[in-house]
Amino acid sequence: MKKLIKAFTLLLTILSSILSFSQTKNEDQRYIFFFHNKFVEENDLNAVHPEYGRAEYNEILESYKKDGFIVFSEKRKKNTNSAEYAEKIAKQIKKLIKKGVPPNHITVIGTSQGGYIAQYVSTYLSNPDVNFVFIGCFRDVDIQEIPDLNWCGNILTIYEKSDIYGVSAIKRKETSKCKIDHFKEIELNTGLKHGFLYKAADNWIAPSKKWANGNYELN
Repeated sequence: MKKLIKAFTLLLTILSSILSFSQTKNEDQRYIFFFHNKFVEENDLNAVHPEYGRAEYNEILESYKKDGFIVFSEKRKKNTNSAEYAEKIAKQIKKLIKKGVPPNHITVIGTSQGGYIAQYVSTYLSNPDVNFVFIGCFRDVDIQEIPDLNWCGNILTIYEKSDIYGVSAIKRKETSKCKIDHFKEIELNTGLKHGFLYKAADNWIAPSKKWANGNYELN
């Protein structure tokens, strides 16, 4: 029952935002869909990872909200199927666009496991104008192990040099057949390994905000 309530609450939030947009026609409003990592999916929000510490999920969301973004996010249930979840989100984004939200005012952001969900959303949505930020969510073996991913949109990837779970994703860009008008990649060097994305840190949040605001040069 709790899972159904959470899903229904997220749907109500999205529908409320769609209605608000249609009533006010705020053409400058920007929207973010944020997907957290696997640790948050499997643990309580106050849980502490033995190496990386607590995942600052709520702090990350607040950072986006305080800059004026309307943020859609929820704590996923355990063992969520990434592809199925992404398909549901893609349908919700299509509804926003149908109501008149410009595609380039919508940004899909994911960290680690959430980044894979974001990649699936990019694949299913297949809209070259929507923005995407993939954070710490590509390994070279993905090309063989997840061949059905096909990026589409304005793509920013962020990875940490010391993180074995997220490396340069140029190979995925090269294998994707959809139009990618804007592409940037950022390599961080914090020494935090995969733990860098647990933190509500400006080193990755700030460029994702710029990307969401259409600043594709990240100036």
